[in-house]
Amino acid sequence: MSELQIGLLAIGALVVAGVLIYNWSHERRAKREAQRAFGSGHDDVLLAQTVSSHRSDYAAQNAAPSTAAGTLEQNCESAQPDPVIDYIVAFAAEYSVAPGTLREQWSAIERRHARRALLTGSADGRSWRAGLQLVSRDGAIGEADLIEFRSAVETLAASVSATVSAPAMREAVEAARALDELCGVSDLQVVLHVTGGPFAGTKILSAAQASGLVLEADGKFALRNDEKQLVYTLGAQDGAAFSAATLRDAMPLGLSLSLDVTRVPDTQRAFESLSRLAHQLASVLGGAIVDDNGKVLDERAVAAIALELDGVRARLEARGVTPGSPTALRLFS
Repeated sequence: MSELQIGLLAIGALVVAGVLIYNWSHERRAKREAQRAFGSGHDDVLLAQTVSSHRSDYAAQNAAPSTAAGTLEQNCESAQPDPVIDYIVAFAAEYSVAPGTLREQWSAIERRHARRALLTGSADGRSWRAGLQLVSRDGAIGEADLIEFRSAVETLAASVSATVSAPAMREAVEAARALDELCGVSDLQVVLHVTGGPFAGTKILSAAQASGLVLEADGKFALRNDEKQLVYTLGAQDGAAFSAATLRDAMPLGLSLSLDVTRVPDTQRAFESLSRLAHQLASVLGGAIVDDNGKVLDERAVAAIALELDGVRARLEARGVTPGSPTALRLFS
């Protein structure tokens, strides 16, 4: 074969490789766009403008969390390792181990994995379950982190002469990827806007309080359930914070009601309450309910959103993740 033929073959191979890489990249981009459009089987532009992926802007929105969110974090502190979302290493010792013996080593493991690790022990001090969360809003855990965690737990177990039992890591990594895909199309935020202002702050305050919302430290009104879990928020559309001292003089041009779908215990009732308040505000203030692009949302559009949310809840529950449960609060954090 001549050098010219070899050169042509090489160029041809590069072209084919380039096409494959382009197709792969284009396919991934299309998949991400489909997920942002709510993962439905049709191109529903209206829903895409009203219900958006929470993952894309999660880091920015949570850079300065509200101090009122502390109760939610406390609810997660007592969580147990869950095979639905955790890689669990079990270990048992022949004799009882005194409380606190493992504390220093476990604290190092916990710090290394940014509070994604959980350890629970039996009452007799002879058996433990160490779990590492496979997926969060940052994405799926990597194989290297999983190997490091298992190795650290095995070292911990060896320090008390305990025997170790753990699932295969390859299967755990595959399960993490599958769960992450589910989370990618389920981790959604519903936002309805009421526009047409300026709106009088006194009327906003009155409507919010009548619906059970309370102004919190982050400058938004919040509705919480009996367990103090956040249901949804009401704030100025431009992001300006409300305060008790200035609210009566506030004149926002628009308002935004926001619901974090996966972290709400009763998705259907929560959305019904949110949409009801949106309609009340529009009526009292003389505004209109619109999506992110300013398109008016009628009753049919709101009903379509509710139907999609039912589908999200059903998909999650089929995988053992109930929205608003301790498992969901950990998974979508």
